[in-house]
Amino acid sequence: MAGASAAGLSAAETVRREGFAGTVTLVGQERHLPYDRPPLSKQVLTGTWPAERTALRTADDLKALGIDLRLGTAAAALSPTARTVTLADGTDLGYDALIIATGVSPRRLPWCGTPGVHVLRDLQDALALRQRLAAGRRLVVVGAGFLGSEVASAARSLDVDVTLVEPAAVPLAHAVGHQVGAHLAEVHRDHGVDLRLGTQVADIAAGAGRVTGVRLTDGTLLPADDVLVAVGSEPNTAWLRGSGLRLSDGVVCDAYSAAAPGVYAAGDVARWHHPLFDTCLRVEHRTNAAEQGMAVARNLLRPEQAKPFTPVPYFWSDQHGRKIQAYGHLRGHGEARVVEGDPADGRFLVLYRTGRTLTGALAVGMPPKALRRWRAAIAAGTDWHTLTTDSLVA
Repeated sequence: MAGASAAGLSAAETVRREGFAGTVTLVGQERHLPYDRPPLSKQVLTGTWPAERTALRTADDLKALGIDLRLGTAAAALSPTARTVTLADGTDLGYDALIIATGVSPRRLPWCGTPGVHVLRDLQDALALRQRLAAGRRLVVVGAGFLGSEVASAARSLDVDVTLVEPAAVPLAHAVGHQVGAHLAEVHRDHGVDLRLGTQVADIAAGAGRVTGVRLTDGTLLPADDVLVAVGSEPNTAWLRGSGLRLSDGVVCDAYSAAAPGVYAAGDVARWHHPLFDTCLRVEHRTNAAEQGMAVARNLLRPEQAKPFTPVPYFWSDQHGRKIQAYGHLRGHGEARVVEGDPADGRFLVLYRTGRTLTGALAVGMPPKALRRWRAAIAAGTDWHTLTTDSLVA
């Protein structure tokens, strides 16, 4: 397993649970034992969790499973012909089957190396930013996607002055629709976030070797003690160039998450054909990573019984005390309709369609069961037009 986060760990544990008695090697670029990433922008950033609480397994847990753990060194090259992975330290590892689970890295802007400019992907990133967040400090967050919004929320809970910069007119509209995005924008404003929409960062200002502000394309200079850049991510596939694998916004796989004979991909780095939505997806969410790791482990152990990976993707986000949860494939939807509750009350549920098919459901401030009942309808590819008003609200 190249990659020791949620997907790689899940795959390693699954092959052992399924009875594989051979060598299992788990390679991770970070020196930390596998840990959970979603709390980094929430509990770790606010200091309510110590870093140790994010650990997914102990060293003894992995030792008991007989997993050969190689931490602090990354996969650097792949030869499918020779069936070897070369590590950054020069070690060559032979394999009968390989699971690529190398995840993603934050997209960086030209001035990301300036002291005081942060990204947030790993534990060290979170701890470095946490040390800077204190009441009265000024934080500019560039990018109002889920990560940027969660960091803005966490920082406001610590009485940090937060400005959130987003080039779109409505944050997250491309992902969750205009109505939900507009509601989340109002939630930010209600909690004291200075929201700057429809503008971009032109440059930063710096003094004494540290960032002092952010200059927008409209000419505004925003004072800043720190800046977080949250403008998306890029799959970690550079090490696979020249391997012969197809790379296009990730490792391109078939419906079984197979990229080549004996080679599979799982988690944030995998782009696979999803039969339910009839499109290629690359999903950057914790639940999907763990589920796909399990699925590819079973497929590689029993290829004659391999099953397409057809989950109904699930994700969640915590922003200003509100829980946002969703099932399905929301991007590219043709219609989003509020079917329960009211955005004005901060509690509502939205359904999404693409073409004639129900493809997603999202809830804000609702109990989990209100959303969960739509999962099966999405999995069944329910025709949107069969959903009568009565069935929508039943």
